[in-house]
Amino acid sequence: MRAPIGNFEEAHPATDVRDLLPATVAAAVTPDMVFVDTDPAKADTADFVAAYGPELVDQSANCVVVAGKRGQDITLAACLVLSTTRVDVNNAVRKHLGVRKASFAPMDTAVGETGMEYGGITPVGLPAHWPLLIDPAVAATPYLVIGSGARRGKLIVPGKTLAALPGAALLEGLGI
Repeated sequence: MRAPIGNFEEAHPATDVRDLLPATVAAAVTPDMVFVDTDPAKADTADFVAAYGPELVDQSANCVVVAGKRGQDITLAACLVLSTTRVDVNNAVRKHLGVRKASFAPMDTAVGETGMEYGGITPVGLPAHWPLLIDPAVAATPYLVIGSGARRGKLIVPGKTLAALPGAALLEGLGI
């Protein structure tokens, strides 16, 4: 199979390679998702696009875990923005979650709560009760490269599929 974007030597329907994915991701992949095998040393965006195609800089999205705090209550959420932008944690996320303070979740929290590897966190297979905030530019992109839940490998997913994931909400101004 050939990946719909990028220069990857190996691509498979994600549903055919569930054994290569963390359990929560494996349970949530759908037939329109493609798994591409990638070098874990090249998982970060700059190294990734240098190795697999410079056009992927505009066809990649990053998923980050944020923690919102109001009093003693902490709300975890995931945010998905194009890799050419950053998440507006202090305004868009904080206001949407209705919290007094929002920040990126500590690495051990993000990894422990998702069951995924840091640097490979994906919106596919997140805890069901988490909000998933998605920048509208992500939903409007035909195909995007996102994490697979592990540092090795990526998923290629239509933007409209990402926007339809459980808990997803499009949030204007999320990516700045």
